[in-house]
Amino acid sequence: MRTLLVATLAIAPLLAKDHEPAQRLNEAATVFSEIMATPDKGIPEDMLANAHCIVIVPNLKTAAFLVGGKYGKGYLSCRNKGMTGWSAPATVRIEGGSVGFQIGGSETDLVMLIMNERGMDKLLSSKFTLGGEGSVAAGPVGRTATAQTDAQMHAEILSWSRSQGLFAGLALEGATLRQDLDDNMTLYGKKLENRQIVTTRVRAPKSAARLLSLLNRYSPRERTTPPSQ
Repeated sequence: MRTLLVATLAIAPLLAKDHEPAQRLNEAATVFSEIMATPDKGIPEDMLANAHCIVIVPNLKTAAFLVGGKYGKGYLSCRNKGMTGWSAPATVRIEGGSVGFQIGGSETDLVMLIMNERGMDKLLSSKFTLGGEGSVAAGPVGRTATAQTDAQMHAEILSWSRSQGLFAGLALEGATLRQDLDDNMTLYGKKLENRQIVTTRVRAPKSAARLLSLLNRYSPRERTTPPSQ
């Protein structure tokens, strides 16, 4: 009996870890749902309509960020070329960056839209640095994108953050975005590369159904107009 108890206690953390990616998918869906439920204070609808990909990192830990360690995990999804809808989600982790990233609060939700194919190609590499290899600008907030600045018009990536209920554009510089093969393994049963998940129409796990349903609800079609980049 004692041996069984010890074995159960040893296995429990591993089982919890196996469920983390699925739980995080639900958290990402909640973040996106709450942001899109307030269109006058959220991501402009035309921005989302013209985006090639989206990245959502829920509950990003600012304390870990201060010591330069790994501080956030999330998901990316891209448009299915030639089809309506969005791809199965691939996992990402975000590390490092500038001190200016901390805007208060112990946790921050991060959302990024990738606005052209060049930005998408960099996003799907195994690793790239925001602001170094890809131009990033704080995204506009509100129902439409008519108030865009020139920097926003030409940025490959637009980013926003939500902390303590405040949703605002975020100029994120110096952070590194990496694919997380271990989390992909947990979700898909094999260590798939992010590019393979997004571009070869890999079947999405059941835990991604809510997030993909929301993405398709708020932006169901292919990009409506050519990007200006």
